[in-house]
Amino acid sequence: MTAPVADGRDRSIAREVARRRTFAIISHPDAGKTTMTEKLLLYGGALRQAGAVRGQRAARHATSDWLELEKQRGISVSSSVLYFEHDGKRVNILDTPGHQDFSEDTYRTLMAADSAVMLMDVAKGVEEQTRKLFQVCRLRHIPIFTFVNKMDRYGRDGLDLMSEIEELLGIDAVPVNWPIGAGSDFRGVYDRLGEQALLFSGGEHGRSKVEQDVVKGSIESDAIRAALGEYYDDVAEHLELLDGAGARFDLEAVRAGKQTPMFFGSALTNFGVRPFLERFIDMAPCPHARLSDTGRVDPVERPFSGFVFKIQANMEPDHRDRIAFLRVCSGRFAKGASTRHVRTGKLFRLTKSTLIMGKDRAEVEEAYPGDVVGIFDPGLFRIGDTLSDEGDFSYAGIPSFSPECFMRVEVAAVLKRKSLEKGLEELVQEGAVQLFRDMRGGSATWMLGAMGPLQFDVMKHRLKGEYGVDLELSPLPFKLARWPQGDFDPEIFRYSERLRVVLDQQGRHAVLAQSTWDLDRALERHEELVLSETAEPALFEGSNQG
Repeated sequence: MTAPVADGRDRSIAREVARRRTFAIISHPDAGKTTMTEKLLLYGGALRQAGAVRGQRAARHATSDWLELEKQRGISVSSSVLYFEHDGKRVNILDTPGHQDFSEDTYRTLMAADSAVMLMDVAKGVEEQTRKLFQVCRLRHIPIFTFVNKMDRYGRDGLDLMSEIEELLGIDAVPVNWPIGAGSDFRGVYDRLGEQALLFSGGEHGRSKVEQDVVKGSIESDAIRAALGEYYDDVAEHLELLDGAGARFDLEAVRAGKQTPMFFGSALTNFGVRPFLERFIDMAPCPHARLSDTGRVDPVERPFSGFVFKIQANMEPDHRDRIAFLRVCSGRFAKGASTRHVRTGKLFRLTKSTLIMGKDRAEVEEAYPGDVVGIFDPGLFRIGDTLSDEGDFSYAGIPSFSPECFMRVEVAAVLKRKSLEKGLEELVQEGAVQLFRDMRGGSATWMLGAMGPLQFDVMKHRLKGEYGVDLELSPLPFKLARWPQGDFDPEIFRYSERLRVVLDQQGRHAVLAQSTWDLDRALERHEELVLSETAEPALFEGSNQG
């Protein structure tokens, strides 16, 4: 059992849970997600000066982008964890890759979040990847907050973006603030809930905190009219339309995932970041009960438990370490205590545990629901594993989604066979790619599946840099995978040229297909066949949210 904290301080679990906010940031590529993450750290006090984003050659790399390939390409390819204290709250940010080729990492990370911030480019609105990630959030009833970014550039009208969110995503969008000007004339925002204008001034452009002048008053007041000047008529007209026809802000609807608050700003220039952060901390939910195979687990009443949502090998290549990212779900995590690894039934001691800040780590003595702890992994953990003092339940599993690109591993072309096997085993367990085995012909052929081709580039880069292996791959014609449910006879596709039955890394049958047409035809011919887009559909369909 987890040892109690005996330092005499008032550190009740209920109080710690109430002050935590754990959220993921999702967006389409190039919407400014990593920049936004840096600026939240800046205003949260975790950074004195914001890190570089792509295009700022002389400055350092972003805190959340720590893999060597991320620094070379200027994109996020791996989820990272960041945290800070602000206004009495503990804020945990789960920064996710924006590029669709790395979206499965984002899907898994969303399983550990209590809410999500959807970043949107003011000029582009709802983009394809945004829509996909929104649907994953909706499946889990995750509250979503919308930040319309890049207001320092001219883009679309806010009312137009509202309509697009409501039509394409099927959720009411309610602006919490409204922009004052746009592009080079972007001057601030009017806070509808607080009835005040926040006008931006001061600060080094995009690098340090921007000051804001606060002018209180309703939109009809003389003070606001004078403060907005030439922008008054435009702002007043839009707010009148919102008050007359728009949905009313409802916090319960937000937390139920039925309404998304909208904020406007520019992460690059820092304009609007602080107003968003302060409102978000007030509105976002704290950790609450999560679904397990024995019912919901209360974060306060139950002893320590959590689940692994990510595994990262070689965060420090010199040490060849392997870290499991554990989301604490209930009770108090205490360093040195013993708990149970549910899948194997083994007792596991919580030593060598750290809080993660990008690549940096610090020793952790205790942690609470909502926190993410890095645990040294001796090769025991898999993504989705549960740790629990009670040891008699497991949290809802994290599904494997269908890859969309497939490659054959050309084993004969690799000189270091043992290093290849070790590298593939460790990197596949991270969930970077999925490994399949084709057993036709009596010997296994290794096949890799990923959401996009950039994942294979990452795999090659890391095998070369971390294991000294030059990986050779050849393309396969398959475009998707499906997992058979119930009774399944793999012989029915033995002679098919466009469908192939393989085994995934857990030993489950999977059907690879060259097109959805091939699958539809197979389902017509075999009415008894039931195929799922994920490896654990029943567990995924159950929401982890309260």
